[in-house]
Amino acid sequence: MSHTVVLIPGDGIGPEVIQAAVSVVQASQAPITWETHALGLQALHKHGTAVPEETLSAITKHKVALKGPTTTPSGGGHTSANVQLRQQLNLYACIRPVLSLPGVTTRYSNVDLVVVRENMQGLYGGREVEVTKGVNVAMKVVTQQGCQRIAQAAFTYAKQHKRRRVTVGHKANILKTNDGMLLKQTQQTAKQYPDIACDDRLIDALCMQLVQDPTHFDVLLLPNLYGDIVSDLCAGLVGGLGLVPGANLGNDVAVFEAVHGSAPDLAGRNCANPVAAIQSACLLLQHLGYHQHADRIQTAVHCVLKQEQIRTPDLGGNASTTDFTQAVVEAMD
Repeated sequence: MSHTVVLIPGDGIGPEVIQAAVSVVQASQAPITWETHALGLQALHKHGTAVPEETLSAITKHKVALKGPTTTPSGGGHTSANVQLRQQLNLYACIRPVLSLPGVTTRYSNVDLVVVRENMQGLYGGREVEVTKGVNVAMKVVTQQGCQRIAQAAFTYAKQHKRRRVTVGHKANILKTNDGMLLKQTQQTAKQYPDIACDDRLIDALCMQLVQDPTHFDVLLLPNLYGDIVSDLCAGLVGGLGLVPGANLGNDVAVFEAVHGSAPDLAGRNCANPVAAIQSACLLLQHLGYHQHADRIQTAVHCVLKQEQIRTPDLGGNASTTDFTQAVVEAMD
């Protein structure tokens, strides 16, 4: 059985790292057919909107997509294509595994945690109002239903992947009814999973403790904005954004993407690290049930990193994106 996957090249370095992921998936002989659609600046120039209806329809039809990073202007311009995509497709859970990789030397050598980020609510939802000239308000909207389903997603993931603990990060000491709702719903959900421990941290203390020793943590459950920030912090613990994959999950649809941004200053230079995009493709394959293909790719990536001869500039080397990709393909032979 083969699957059609919507392919979204994205902006900046997106097309380069996504092509790398496609090449590696093809080399693994996974039965995937790609259907390319636009999103972000590419779509804005072509269709007049950053999130075309045909792209949304294709993802809804095929249920799964592999996406490159998109560019969002700061302080003006179009609304984030990522935020729109998640809201339109109800992709409420963002799953970001953070794992130390062989051959990548960092302060810590045994990081193995997962960030589960609520994707739809809170300050990151982009709800802003100018109440009067010079006065703007950003609304942090949180619902009981949204808190319940992201807590359920975190514990379901923990159970499926044999994780031992879920830690919820919050600021409920100050935002008592807002962050407090997520804390309360998580604690209630935890009662359904007696074999999985549950605790909580104030978000500022959590960041400090992650920097001190990330091995104390397993699954981190975080509201939208905190999750965006903490997932980047965690990526730094294992070598950077070029190494960490991500999945955006709804009830019926899944979109897989690297954690990093579009890095327009690096676009076209063939120097971007494709590991995060390749690892995201592995998550996609696992989601579709192609575990052997995903394992084959991950083994090849680890093999290349262990050799330490072919490294992209972000890891201290001078290899190109295509050099690294070809090395992974050859490692699968």
